[in-house]
Amino acid sequence: MLYIALFAISIVLTYSIRWIANKKAILDIPNERSSHTIAMPRGGGLAIIISFFLGVFLLHEHIEAKLFYALLCVLPIVIISLIDDIKPLSSSLRATIHSLSIIMALIALDGVNSIDFLVFSLEGWWLNILAFISMFWLTNLYNFLDGIDGYAGSQAITAGLGLYLLFANPLGLVLVFSTLGFLFFNWHKASIFMGDVGSASLGFIFAVFVFFDTSSGNILIWMILLSLFWIDATVTLLRRFKNREKLTQAHNKHAYQRLVQAGYSHAIISSFSLIFNMFFIALLYYFDNLNNLIWVFLLNIILVMLILFFSEKTKAFR
Repeated sequence: MLYIALFAISIVLTYSIRWIANKKAILDIPNERSSHTIAMPRGGGLAIIISFFLGVFLLHEHIEAKLFYALLCVLPIVIISLIDDIKPLSSSLRATIHSLSIIMALIALDGVNSIDFLVFSLEGWWLNILAFISMFWLTNLYNFLDGIDGYAGSQAITAGLGLYLLFANPLGLVLVFSTLGFLFFNWHKASIFMGDVGSASLGFIFAVFVFFDTSSGNILIWMILLSLFWIDATVTLLRRFKNREKLTQAHNKHAYQRLVQAGYSHAIISSFSLIFNMFFIALLYYFDNLNNLIWVFLLNIILVMLILFFSEKTKAFR
């Protein structure tokens, strides 16, 4: 019953935010890099975040204290991102607030002192530096990959489902139903966008889950669950760096954007991401030992790279 209530709350909140955004002209204005052609209200991701944290507070007795407080560290990001959706702020200010939230989250998690990765076990204080960089990148790349209808919302739903099925965490279903209410309005053709308040906040929330438990290949599972996003964003960043482009400048060179430019619809790409991620959730669920995990990870990397190769052949990176 809780999850249905969160779904209903998310729908009502998204509808209300869309009405306010239209009335106050809080709009995403299309430009030459956009994947849409008309001005669209933004900030709908706030409905996801509010609904999600209602569930977090209602289930707090079933959540470890350090995870609970680490998740709350998203609040500065929510505030600065909401302001940025209304009136754009400097990238340096946003980066500072993101960094502050990440440092607070790492403190709440008691730091990252060991990581089990594949057959390796890493230890040392320096892992906190690696965790900080990874959390900062995931927070921001989720924003970069929120560029077409339903895409970022679909990723949130499958990641939430993975959190529930693979980690037995009820917050996974909280995230699924909180996002479904928003996705009702964001599926192609969308009537509202998630905005930075949704994408940056979700990226941070997933980063917290990634480093909450770094044992038994858990990070590897999260790398699979989020592979379409982090691999596309990272490969694109490296290619732009190689081309000596200004990395802070907006662009439309991610694989999913180039597929849209080649004629594939938002709905097809978002639906494919759902199917792709569900396939790997099923593999992880039924083949749940470490040896199988390594093979599933390798298969995942190969298939994502083939997708990037397909996007390159369809619409070349320029």
